[in-house]
Amino acid sequence: MKFLFEVFPVALFFAAIQVWDIFVATAVAIGATFVQVGWLAARRKKIPPMLWASLAIIVVFGGLTLYLRDKTFILWKPTVLYWLFGAVLAGGALLGRNLIRSLLSEQMSLPDPVWRRLNWSWVGFFAFMGALNLYVAYNYSEKVWASFKLFGGIGLMLVFVVVQSAFLAKYVEDKQ
Repeated sequence: MKFLFEVFPVALFFAAIQVWDIFVATAVAIGATFVQVGWLAARRKKIPPMLWASLAIIVVFGGLTLYLRDKTFILWKPTVLYWLFGAVLAGGALLGRNLIRSLLSEQMSLPDPVWRRLNWSWVGFFAFMGALNLYVAYNYSEKVWASFKLFGGIGLMLVFVVVQSAFLAKYVEDKQ
């Protein structure tokens, strides 16, 4: 259920672009992201920093897309979000703080070098995804790009997590 909540704006963007155009789809995505934040706020739930970042970026880039009637801004939005996440992880690592470790240390215990590799692999993944988004955005139609955004992005994330899980499996202790 959490997964469906997280992909809600992207799924609605995808549906809207199939029926209308990129501008209507952008307005739908902005509205859906506000609904996400509003839903959590109404239920007095913590709004994750990533959702705040996503809201800010969709409002700025989506807003510029609608105001200037220029789709370039919304095409760049996923890249900016991916690169922002990668930059935060890289900046944390360069300042001696492993943010991946901070997020996952309660779920698993890993040696320091493995935590570092895990953090930098996410930095690389986010850099790759940002570049791949631009490639698809500028070499394919808007509908293909929207399909990639929903299915390709989620699919590649799933593959990346599965590969990482296989790598990390040797560090997980069997507690039987």
